Amino acid sequence: MKTVKDILRVKGRDVLTIKQEQTVYAALAKMAEADVGALVVVDDQDDVIGLLSERDYARKVILKGASSLEIKVKSIMEEKVCYVHPGQSVEECMALVTEKRCPHLPVMENGEMVGLVSIGDLVKASISEKEFLINQLTNYIHSS
Repeated sequence: MKTVKDILRVKGRDVLTIKQEQTVYAALAKMAEADVGALVVVDDQDDVIGLLSERDYARKVILKGASSLEIKVKSIMEEKVCYVHPGQSVEECMALVTEKRCPHLPVMENGEMVGLVSIGDLVKASISEKEFLINQLTNYIHSS
């Protein structure tokens, strides 16, 4: 059974963050440069305090006619953050994402953020695991 640790081994542990006092425009520029859809929002001590996604921007800035050059990240970030730890299974994480509607999960270990997994990472890992099982079963059937 694949775990968060397995995903991070392949994906890496780098996490893009943004300070809560920065502008939404700065966050969007950072997301575009890295080709990601979300950033982890941190305070001055680099503690996780929220998440900011393209979805937040679309719903809380554009649709309200606000300016991303003026509005601060803290004004539109999602404060409800779901966390996971490296030992959790992909299935547990998918259940959490589904139940709590948290598409991005910071990975915490001993009070430190050690990575970030997204719903896309979880789906990819789940498919990979199922493909492996299918190949194993196919090989078993053909060798019998």
